[in-house]
Order: sequence, then structure tokens, then C-alpha cells
Amino acid sequence: MLLDRIQEGGPFFMWPIVIVFIVIVALFVRQLLSKADKAQTIVLISNISLFILSWGILGSVIGLIEAFDVVESMGDVSQGMMAGGLKVAFLTTVFGLVTFIFARLFILILNLLKG
Repeated sequence: MLLDRIQEGGPFFMWPIVIVFIVIVALFVRQLLSKADKAQTIVLISNISLFILSWGILGSVIGLIEAFDVVESMGDVSQGMMAGGLKVAFLTTVFGLVTFIFARLFILILNLLKG
């Protein structure tokens, strides 16, 4: 089901979000296992999470433009078609937000362990 959502949202935007999520988790685990300075990892996770949030929103905006282009070219569309197009457009935002929230949670944990 998750892979279906990733494909449905468009691989150009969705796969980078998935890859960045894996990178963020790996950075977090690496930092937990090492005793190195956490400040650099926190800044890196913070910057990556902001980028991926922006990437997800960009994917949604482009998806909405494409959906409205289809509506404009077809003239009259059903409510179901419109809802389906909007759902697909917002998948990248949802995945970007989930990645962002997890990254922020990891930053919070690292800051708590820092002191």
C-alpha cells in the first residue's frame, strides 16, 4: 500500500522524499551510536528536513497546476475526478510533512541527549 501511494504521488517527487527520510533516520541512528558532537548532525538534519518539506510542497503545487490544466482542457469534470486529482497532488506534501516531523522529533531527542 505504501509503495502504491509513492507511485501514485509521482516518482520524481516521492522517491527523493523516501530516500531523504532514510538518510535522516540513518543520521539519527549514527549520532545515537557515536559520541561525536551532536551540533553538526542537528544542523544537517534541520537543513535537510526544511529542504524536503519545501520539496513536498513544490510537488503539490506542480500537481495542482497539472490537475487544473486537465480540468481546464476537459471543461466539465466530475467531483470524483477532481477529488482524485487533489488527493494525488497532496501526497507529496503529506510525505514531506511526515519526514519533516520525524526529523524535528529526532532533533528534539538529540538536543535532550546533548545536555
